Amino acid sequence: MASNHMSIFKKKDVASDLAKQPVLERSLSAFGLTTMGVGAIVGAGIFITPGIIAGKYAGPAVMLSFLLAAIVCTLAALCYAEFTSTIPLAGSAYTYAYSVFGEIIAWILGWSLVSEYLFAVSSVAGSWSAYFQNLLGGFGINLPVYLQHANGKGIDIIAIIIVLLVTALLISGVRESTRVNEIMVIIKIAVILLFIGVGAFFIKSGNFVPFIPKGFTDAAGIHHYGFGGIIAGAATAFYAYIGFDAVSTASEEVKNPKRDMPIGIIGSLGVASILYMTLSAVLVGIVNYKELANPAHQGDPVAYALTLINQNWVAGIVSLGAVVGMTTVLMVMSFGGNRLLFAIARDGLLPKTFSKISERSKIPVTSTIIFGVLAALIGGIVPLQTIAELVNIGTLFAFALVSLGIVFLRRDPQFKDNRTGFKVPFYPVIPILSFVMCVFLMLQLELITWKVFVVWQVIGLAWYALYGSRNSKVRHSL
Repeated sequence: MASNHMSIFKKKDVASDLAKQPVLERSLSAFGLTTMGVGAIVGAGIFITPGIIAGKYAGPAVMLSFLLAAIVCTLAALCYAEFTSTIPLAGSAYTYAYSVFGEIIAWILGWSLVSEYLFAVSSVAGSWSAYFQNLLGGFGINLPVYLQHANGKGIDIIAIIIVLLVTALLISGVRESTRVNEIMVIIKIAVILLFIGVGAFFIKSGNFVPFIPKGFTDAAGIHHYGFGGIIAGAATAFYAYIGFDAVSTASEEVKNPKRDMPIGIIGSLGVASILYMTLSAVLVGIVNYKELANPAHQGDPVAYALTLINQNWVAGIVSLGAVVGMTTVLMVMSFGGNRLLFAIARDGLLPKTFSKISERSKIPVTSTIIFGVLAALIGGIVPLQTIAELVNIGTLFAFALVSLGIVFLRRDPQFKDNRTGFKVPFYPVIPILSFVMCVFLMLQLELITWKVFVVWQVIGLAWYALYGSRNSKVRHSL
């Protein structure tokens, strides 16, 4: 009985998996991975988040909030890069945890990541729908009220349609969907650079004084401005960067994972960080941070800035960038989600239908369809104000475990002869520091977020007890 209990911590044999599992087609390059990461990180939020952080938390020092968040993410990204270079299998943090911590920890983490991807896609689809409906409204086209919003009285039909269209594109194959993503990422970056280039000529140096406004804490305990405001802003900015972990789900489809995966993960984070900080600097240079504190201007601060400098012609192009930005996020997060389901099912913890690979496209079509349909239904039917918080806590949980996992990876005998890939520098300082900072940010989340997280985990553990533990391929190989 003790042996059976301990078997829930049975680790995955990576060498055996690479040898016997049906491997996905290796067709992705470092450039494709980098654009995938930029596509996930730089969404429509780049046109909104900087204004919120500047107005509510950091003032003109908004760049420091993004820099601090980028540093935290970079620490985690270095840990991801070592894992992806050492273990080139689908499943991202779930697979890494399975290899160094054992099955039960891997399942808990994988279940957390399912919520991250599923609710990220659903919530972004809702935002995409709202933006698209606003564009339609400009042409005098309005949907029936019961098809506009998922508010308990109707459904969001546009959210459902866009997720299903993205799913159809992903089914066509990795090469095809990556090519479309690369084109959209280039368009998105061009739009951001257009705003930066035009806005730079209208910066007023006085808007940067004082650079760090005098701080205060409101009745709810929220820090505004000052050093505390910069940290609070960083906690918000952190979630703008979390898409890079979706890149690691593509490990099994990369031509040269030892070289290309670190380039893709760290490269995409670097590009995104520069774009976020530069756009933030231009925004607060055009618009005084006190004006950005006005809720009326927080919905679309970039458009407000363009109105102030009478550059309305750029606003239409920025609208295009926002729609394209959200589309790339939908694509990459959907890709990450269905590859995660594929990896978990391949281990027997989910029904094996999720792990079937198409002979034609060499992708897991069933898991792609099921994930897409679930995300479409949630985005179209369920109001996500509370449940979307799972995106945040699930991601931080994954980052923390991956960071800690590097310590176990370096000590694991099965990886001692496979150390030719990328290694985290300044070991063990960076992995431990990354773990501590991720846990610190988790503790900053609201109590309701933790409650929902616990409920989600209880559901996951119930599934594992009833199905996963009985069908696990790793445990039954004992």
